[in-house]
Amino acid sequence: MSDQAKTIRIGCASGFWGDTPAGARQLVERGEIDYLVFDYLAEITLALLARIRAKRPELGFVPDFVDTVAALLPDIMARGIRVVSNGGGMNPEAAAAELGRRAAALGLAPKIAVVTGDDLLPRLEEFRAAGVSEMFTGAPLPEKLTSANAYLGAGPIAFALARGADIVITGRCVDSAVTLGALMHEFGWAPTDYDRLSAGSLAGHLLECGAQATGGLATDWADVPGWDDMGFPIAECRADGRFLITKPPATGGLITPLNVAEQMLYEIGDPKAYLLPDVACDFSQVVMTEAGPDQVLVTGARGRAPTGSLKVSATFAEGFRTIGTVTIAGRDAAPKARRTGEAIIARARRLVAEAGLADFRETSIEVLGSEATYGDQARPEALASREVVLKIGARHDAEAPLAMLAREIAPAATAMAQGLTGFFAGRPGVQPVLRGYSFLVPAEKVPASVAIDGQRYDLPATDSRETPAPEPGGVSPEPAVPATATTVPLIALAVGRSGDKGNSANIGVIARKPEYLPFIRAALTPEQIRDYFRQTGVTHVERFELPGMNALNFLLHDCLGGGGIASLRIDPQGKAFAQMLMDIAIPVPTDLAELARGARRP
Repeated sequence: MSDQAKTIRIGCASGFWGDTPAGARQLVERGEIDYLVFDYLAEITLALLARIRAKRPELGFVPDFVDTVAALLPDIMARGIRVVSNGGGMNPEAAAAELGRRAAALGLAPKIAVVTGDDLLPRLEEFRAAGVSEMFTGAPLPEKLTSANAYLGAGPIAFALARGADIVITGRCVDSAVTLGALMHEFGWAPTDYDRLSAGSLAGHLLECGAQATGGLATDWADVPGWDDMGFPIAECRADGRFLITKPPATGGLITPLNVAEQMLYEIGDPKAYLLPDVACDFSQVVMTEAGPDQVLVTGARGRAPTGSLKVSATFAEGFRTIGTVTIAGRDAAPKARRTGEAIIARARRLVAEAGLADFRETSIEVLGSEATYGDQARPEALASREVVLKIGARHDAEAPLAMLAREIAPAATAMAQGLTGFFAGRPGVQPVLRGYSFLVPAEKVPASVAIDGQRYDLPATDSRETPAPEPGGVSPEPAVPATATTVPLIALAVGRSGDKGNSANIGVIARKPEYLPFIRAALTPEQIRDYFRQTGVTHVERFELPGMNALNFLLHDCLGGGGIASLRIDPQGKAFAQMLMDIAIPVPTDLAELARGARRP
């Protein structure tokens, strides 16, 4: 079979550490796949794995990966499925050794390859001497880091597969690389086949969050069947870069162009400059077409030379935090909760001061059920809720003041408002805070290594290259809304998805019909988005256009209170932002409003 007629089916069985192990079994038994890939590493995950490895040097990998693959290994090998995963975390060698032991106990001997080179923590002083700074804020390198891992590309994975690896285990690589590496190997894509590399990266990006591409988190959630057995995504890829997104038959979920488009916009910034180690991707002209039931054809990705720099995701310790919750029911629940939270923090502050300790660095009170996350965009009637949850949080450089605050939450049940209940979790604990820190290093300074069959191959580092800047897009004309205009909520006109990158978040908005987009664009200016989310502290907003998808992407800077596990907020990753935006009013002509309401319940 020629490469042009050949198809490769790649299924992704996990989108994060903690995803269901049922996805892998489903794909192996029902997916008819050639490759099984897993993505486990959120930016903070490596710091957690580094702590585990510091206590137990034989650990530091994602145990779920080894457990899941070992349980399915007889089927995987019998079907000729190859496995690629970043589940090696901070210790891919140990993950390979443990999986090898499990395989031997089953009488199996898969060829396991290990990719290393991403862990830059031992080279910290080298980069400090080079004067690196935080790529978003310009802050200097902290005195001590907890972890520092470069995002490697797909080249080492393709290299390992070319040497016969049945299983490739990496540490930190870009999430999409586990898919792109397989495609580079299977189709012989060269490092300069930028359009194909971009298409393969997009396939990986759509797969990397598991069931999010098959209807998980869909704006139109009521249309998605079978949540109890959600299908996991499969990319059926061709040598020219075209691919279908589908899923195993007789599984839950719903694959439509809108649902897949939501995942494409998840956690990206400028769609013309989605920068990866292997290629600078341009997704602005991507087109998604329904090709059959639960099949979406994806075309139109373009690519340019990579930048020659690699992003390094690092973390450092920054004190401690505690977060506790209680339920308050009955009349006046919201104002009672607010006053209770203020009193608890005031009491704790007084006790901390009396003990001669410094004040809290930050405190947070959110009354959940009163639309606290909306700030002054909350509906007045939400304050009349008769059942709310009081969430109290605080950060401090030391543990003791936070422990004092945690002790003062329960006494409110007898000293403050009636209706306090729901202390099921007991006294909240105190956890260390890890804050993210990202910087760039020349790719030529980060060589990778592949170990397989007892041999180690040191791969040449990538030469530094400069990708040309994307051509600026033209400014689309705004429609003139007639005097007979009315307003409809955004959800009648569009779907959306939001996600996080560090302390920033993006909101992707895809028009349900092309004729809706001009009115969405006219209403959703960067200034309007910033005003709508001003309660988050967002500093500025960028807007990008994706004409191929009739979509807009908004990048909100500095809006997550530190992001990840540093934030005290109930939504530290902006996961709810897109759904919050769905209520915003969009002026449209009256006839268009009637059409939109008829097509979709507001």
